[in-house]
Amino acid sequence: MKKAIAIITARGGSKRIPKKNIKPFHGKPIIAYSIEEALKSCVFDEVMVSTDDEEIAAVAIQYGAVVPFKRSAKASDDYASTADVISEVLEAYKGLGQDFEYACCIYPTAPFVSAEKLKNALQLLIEKNADSLIPVTKFSFPIWRSFKMEGENISYNWPEFAPKRSQDLPPAYHDCGQFYFFKANTFLTTKKLVTENTIGLEVPETEVQDIDNEEDWKIAEIKYGFMHNIGR
Repeated sequence: MKKAIAIITARGGSKRIPKKNIKPFHGKPIIAYSIEEALKSCVFDEVMVSTDDEEIAAVAIQYGAVVPFKRSAKASDDYASTADVISEVLEAYKGLGQDFEYACCIYPTAPFVSAEKLKNALQLLIEKNADSLIPVTKFSFPIWRSFKMEGENISYNWPEFAPKRSQDLPPAYHDCGQFYFFKANTFLTTKKLVTENTIGLEVPETEVQDIDNEEDWKIAEIKYGFMHNIGR
């Protein structure tokens, strides 16, 4: 059994940002960052890209990943989950006679992933004997005092917390949308990335940006440029 595989999930056909997974980000296709950092971490026996798109596959191979098979149509439609894609990949490798103890699903639009984060994540996963590990970051404002809108009217989601000072409320966290590290066989049994034995790796908010639209993309470039002293 091999130690670990990196699975970079990159289907074609992005609607909100055309060719999102290979769009240039600070001078190179955004998927290149995920591939290069996975390779640089030296914790993976295989760094592969799961895609249904020939152009994405060619870029992935150019930057050092392997694309041993094409993603199926079922795992490429709008209703396929990340878990569906991971299951397909791990089962396909089993069919090729290759098993992995650990797997890491890395998103293709995650330029804030680093080799150091990936190394730390695997080390923590092993030390804590967890089923999975997810990078998380704090919400910048307590969600307990958040509002909902109905038409133009707003009201508290949790009115009981309205009198509380923000510093007296517990912090809440959200998924960074960068990667998931997990035990491969446990995942294949449960089909879940979050179990009762999942741990978090806290990441600063400056290193987190969900990229769903053009505005998100611009913010991500600003944050990345600030982190790496680009254009200053």
